[in-house]
Amino acid sequence: MEAESEPYVRLATMRQLHQAVADLNTARSLADTLQSVADGIVAGLGYELGCVNLVRPDGDLVVAAFAGNSAAESLITGRVGSRESWERRLSMGEAWDELRFIPHTEGWVLLDDDVPQWHTEGPEPRFEDEWHPLDRLYAPMYASGGGLDLLGVISVDRPRNGRRPGAWGREALQMYASQAAIAISNARLRANMQRALVRLEREQQALRASEESFRQAFEYAPSGMAIAEMGGDQHGRLLRTNDALCRLLGRPASVLRRYSFADLVHPEDIGTLLRTSAEGGRAELRLGRRDGTYLWVSLRNSVVADTTDGPRFLLTHVEDIEERKRNELNLAHRASHDALTGLPNSAELRSRLGARLCERPHSVTSSAIEALDAAYGDVDSPAHGYRADGYEGEVAPGVGPYDHHVHIVAPDPDRDDGTKGLAVLFCDLDGFKSINDRFGHHAGDAVLIEVARRLTTCVRDGDTVARLGGDEFVVLADGLGAADAADLAVRLRNAIIPPIRVDGRAVRVGASFGIGWAECGMTEEEVLHSADQRMYVEKRSRSKVHRRAG
Repeated sequence: MEAESEPYVRLATMRQLHQAVADLNTARSLADTLQSVADGIVAGLGYELGCVNLVRPDGDLVVAAFAGNSAAESLITGRVGSRESWERRLSMGEAWDELRFIPHTEGWVLLDDDVPQWHTEGPEPRFEDEWHPLDRLYAPMYASGGGLDLLGVISVDRPRNGRRPGAWGREALQMYASQAAIAISNARLRANMQRALVRLEREQQALRASEESFRQAFEYAPSGMAIAEMGGDQHGRLLRTNDALCRLLGRPASVLRRYSFADLVHPEDIGTLLRTSAEGGRAELRLGRRDGTYLWVSLRNSVVADTTDGPRFLLTHVEDIEERKRNELNLAHRASHDALTGLPNSAELRSRLGARLCERPHSVTSSAIEALDAAYGDVDSPAHGYRADGYEGEVAPGVGPYDHHVHIVAPDPDRDDGTKGLAVLFCDLDGFKSINDRFGHHAGDAVLIEVARRLTTCVRDGDTVARLGGDEFVVLADGLGAADAADLAVRLRNAIIPPIRVDGRAVRVGASFGIGWAECGMTEEEVLHSADQRMYVEKRSRSKVHRRAG
């Protein structure tokens, strides 16, 4: 610089400074801005060397830009100085307002620290204010125009006029450092915004790709898929269905959007559906088709939630399990029913009989009942005992273990007091063995099938006809008195006696019936044994001629 006392020199310097600041604000990237800062020191402020040291995320300072000497630029650009060394430099020397000047007389202590530096060669100063090659001048840059948030440090070396800057030069450097801090902050902001925009665009592209993948997976899934509302007045309403679900239920998508699964589910399965919707779980139930039939399906719900608003809708996967369910029901039926006649088998008969009985006899006195109830637990706590259905388990507080159980009582055959009970009619066919021996097992099987059919047609809907095995059958008929049971045995016997056509020939069988009664306090085996014994008594009481029917 020329003598600073001359106004035209200051005006020229101001123009150069203005141009340098303008260059800062037109840089396209952070790297261009940093280099513009370094170039402006040389071109606008009149220093031979300019260096920009930028604070890194870890706090140390890296040489981010250099101007004035290509050899020095290649040597120190990218090198790092520790924050501790820089803070020591900024705390010593002379404070020129925000600037820090370290004269050569003090700077020798810094020769061995880790701050990257470069000095121009030159003669020793001859005047008091002449610049020494080892003089150091730093202009800190602070974010947001000041404070303690250090953004970086501008370091300059050797003014072109060879003198230490005066008041005007110091003010120009400080003002330039302030503008450089603003430009660098803006460049960083722009860079962050550009990265954010790029990241946002990538996320949007990924979201669009994900949405398209979901759409294709939803629309072209081989099994049924549905999206339903969750919460509010329209809870459960189907918003969207795929083609597979429409085909499965025989309804177009436009029609399904009028329904919820609650409108389509079998009435017996509505509780299962509600529990599944609440838990976001899985259930097997029946859904109605357009033709009025019901189809067994497996529902798997996923609750799709919003982080702020909570659950929003259900994504439901619907799988056709009709064939599997039919096989399961067939297997369960085969396990509990006779393969030949289709009647309940011995295990199913005992299960149905046991469900009606409890272990406490009806004839137990009240004092004994109280003792039993006390043994099972006091009235203020859950008692362990036999529930109303006859199974062992916990009963409700405040009630005895039998309070809700209707005890099975046997009618008195000697007097008609109106008592109704559970009659057990044990049936054994007469003359069946001779049919097997004469005509073979095929004929015998045909006779058993026909007898089963005749027995079934003679009883009420709620009664049970079971086959124990061989030619033995049992009928459970509830709500009968002694006379009613005797009449039923006569009707059943008369239904069996008529000839049975087998392979073009007529065969006849007779039947002996023993009437037993189920009572609480008896086991299933005791009930069946009692009826069996009465059947043998009845069989022996009749002559062999009357027993044989064909």
